[in-house]
Amino acid sequence: MGTAAEPRPAELPLSGGRDGATVRLHPLLCARMIAPPAFLERVDGRMGRLKALGVRVPREEWVQIPVVAFLVEHPTAGPVLVDTGLHPAAAVDPKQALGSLLGILFKDLEMDANEAVAAQLRDRGVDPAKVKTVVMTHLHSDHASGIAEFPGATFVLSAKEWEAASDGRQTDGYLRRQYDHAFDYRTLDFDAADADSFATFGRSFDIFGDGSVRMVYTPGHTLGHCSVILRLKGREALIAGDAAYTMRTIRESHLPFKMDDEHRFRRSLREIELYLKATPDALVIPGHDMEAWRRLDSVYE
Repeated sequence: MGTAAEPRPAELPLSGGRDGATVRLHPLLCARMIAPPAFLERVDGRMGRLKALGVRVPREEWVQIPVVAFLVEHPTAGPVLVDTGLHPAAAVDPKQALGSLLGILFKDLEMDANEAVAAQLRDRGVDPAKVKTVVMTHLHSDHASGIAEFPGATFVLSAKEWEAASDGRQTDGYLRRQYDHAFDYRTLDFDAADADSFATFGRSFDIFGDGSVRMVYTPGHTLGHCSVILRLKGREALIAGDAAYTMRTIRESHLPFKMDDEHRFRRSLREIELYLKATPDALVIPGHDMEAWRRLDSVYE
């Protein structure tokens, strides 16, 4: 890692919590890409790897996937983001946000500058400078590209994810320049004694100490991937991140092509599956499922 970024251990709870607090959730569609179906849901056989990379797969058979982030309105902690989407520069040149390698695979990215997270916040009457907390599921470029747009925020992520990103390469999905800033990064050690369980998840942290925003440890997609559970007025919402690209992965355990660790991915997926059995009314949002995304409301309370 460069010299600019110096994370510190998070001291929880962060300020702003309130007993019994519930939050409002705004799903934000930041861009659209197309991907080979076998990249999202792998296929077996000798050609499986090549199909996942789009080899001999006509472009008209590729599927559209959303690039997303989330605005969470907390009654006393203020606006909170989950991930940051793509930097506005991606609207002009996808390689600026995804890097040269992924920029080739996902060269058909569709994005307008007003779809960047900061612009969408302004459209909702939220000053981006008022965002004091950004929860990162992980630091892959399609989730972390917009970090530079929020220099005044505290970024919360797992210590293992920071470790992975510090050594990460473009081929792993990381672009160091996107997060190597002298910002306020706070890391969570999910192996520490103060990590608690929540529902079916073995390791979690209550970010504001009031149960409204929880990070749950779901490694496998990356070394330190996390999902986020929010308490709405009438139910919970699970932002799965890339612990599951699609609802089919959750419902049928159909794995994606690329994972950092398949064993950990399967274990995290099992925790998600058990959570849904125990909490059937929960809103579940997978990472890159356009069909599921189109069914979402603009806001949840």
